[in-house]
Amino acid sequence: MIKTVKVFEKNKFQEIRVGVSEYEGNDLIDIRTWSLPKGAEEKVPTSKGVSINVKLYPQLKEAILALEPELKENNLL
Repeated sequence: MIKTVKVFEKNKFQEIRVGVSEYEGNDLIDIRTWSLPKGAEEKVPTSKGVSINVKLYPQLKEAILALEPELKENNLL
């Protein structure tokens, strides 16, 4: 990952990292679970997550913003 911009705990052994990365010349937004394997001292990225082209950021932002009212309406927030 080129730069991690936010990290938050998922559970005791995992965290979610949001950041910007690059793969084969494509700039990506990466939202991924990182886990602490047994016996390890550092967390490692897992296959659980998503990487999307930064060009899709406006649609991602729109989706996140649309999610909040839905969560509130269903008493999930």
